[in-house]
Amino acid sequence: MSALVLDGKRLATACEAELLRRVERLKAISKGKTPILATLLVGDDPASATYVKMKGNACRRVGMASLAVELPASTTTGQLLQKIRELNADPDVHGILLQHPAPAHIDERTCFDAIALHKDVDGVTCQGFGRMAMGEDAYGCATPQGIMRILDHYGIEIEGKHAVVVGRSPILGKPMAMMLLQKNATVTICHSRTRALPALIAQADILVGAVGKPEFIKADWVKDGAVVIDAGYHPGGVGDIELSALINRVAAYTPVPGGVGPMTINTLILQSVISGEKSLR
Repeated sequence: MSALVLDGKRLATACEAELLRRVERLKAISKGKTPILATLLVGDDPASATYVKMKGNACRRVGMASLAVELPASTTTGQLLQKIRELNADPDVHGILLQHPAPAHIDERTCFDAIALHKDVDGVTCQGFGRMAMGEDAYGCATPQGIMRILDHYGIEIEGKHAVVVGRSPILGKPMAMMLLQKNATVTICHSRTRALPALIAQADILVGAVGKPEFIKADWVKDGAVVIDAGYHPGGVGDIELSALINRVAAYTPVPGGVGPMTINTLILQSVISGEKSLR
C-alpha cells in the first residue's frame, strides 16, 4: 500500500501565499494597516521562546505585524492579567497568544480566559471552546483546527468514520474530538490510562495521537488502511505514534516533523488575519 503523505509543510506554504494576498488587499483598503498578533511570553524557557519566534516569523511572511511582549519569570498572575486587559483594549491588536506553558505559579486557565473572545485566535478560552463545541462561531484551537484543515485539503472522508483521539488536553485532545464530531464522525476519546487501549486504537478509521509521550502508540495497534494523524513532536524528531512501521500499511499519515506542526502555526496566522479583516474593513 502506498500511503498518502499529509504534507502540512507544503500546505502551510501554499496557504501563506494566499494569506499574503489577503493582507495586501486589507492594507489597500485600510490605509496601510495590517492585522497584528500580540504574543505573550512569560519567563525564559528556550523552547517557548523558539515557538514565539517562529510565530513572529510566520506573521512577517504574510505581511502581518507582530507585537512580542516578554515578561520576566517573576511575573504574577495579576500582572499578566493586567497586560492581557491592556491588549484586549488596544484596537490595533487583533489577536492575542499566551504561550503555553506559563510558569507553574501562574494561573494559566484564568489568564487564558481573560483573553477577549474576538481576539482569541489561538482558541484557548473556555467560552471559545464552548461555542465551537455547540457549533457556534468561534476560533478553533490552532492545532486541532489545523488538523481539520489538513483532512479537508486532502479529501479525507470523516462522516461516518470511527475516529479515535488519544489524548484529552483542553487545547488539543478535547477540541479535536468535538471538531471531528461536528463533521459526523463517531468519536472515541482515550488517554494514557485507558484500559484495553490497543483494542480501541485497532478500531480507528482515523487515529489522532495527541497523548504527549514519544511513540506511545505502537504500530501494531493500528489497523491497515487507517488515516493516522500524529500531533506529537519530541526530541529526536519522533511523534506520539510509531510511524516508521506504518507508512506502508496505512491509507494516509502526517509526517513528523512537517505534518501537524506547520499547520498549527498557519492556523494561528489565518485566524489572526480573519480577526483583522473583521476589524479593519
